[in-house]
Amino acid sequence: MIMNKISRNKSRLQRKKRVRAKISGTSVQPRLAVFRSLKEIYAQVIDDTNGVTLAAASLKEVKAKNGVEGAKKVGAAIAKKCLAKKINTVVFDRAGYQYHGKVKALADGARENGLKF
Repeated sequence: MIMNKISRNKSRLQRKKRVRAKISGTSVQPRLAVFRSLKEIYAQVIDDTNGVTLAAASLKEVKAKNGVEGAKKVGAAIAKKCLAKKINTVVFDRAGYQYHGKVKALADGARENGLKF
């Protein structure tokens, strides 16, 4: 008997859908969304009520390698951009990724630079 195995990304997207049903960003408290690919890590601060991206950062921007240290630098960069636009608190959206490794490092980097979750 052959069992159909759900791909890792498909199960992540199911988790993302479940989380996004509960989390949404407002202009007062926007959503910090994380996307992690094999080569990059991206972070966006999104106002879902208006459908606008308020700030974004990536590994290319901070000129770092794809790892935990690079993710921490992306978190620091997004925090600095948010604080420049007077955004102090955000809702963290890990997009179905495990809160571990690069995703955790990005969150820690943002927190260390003054962003509140």
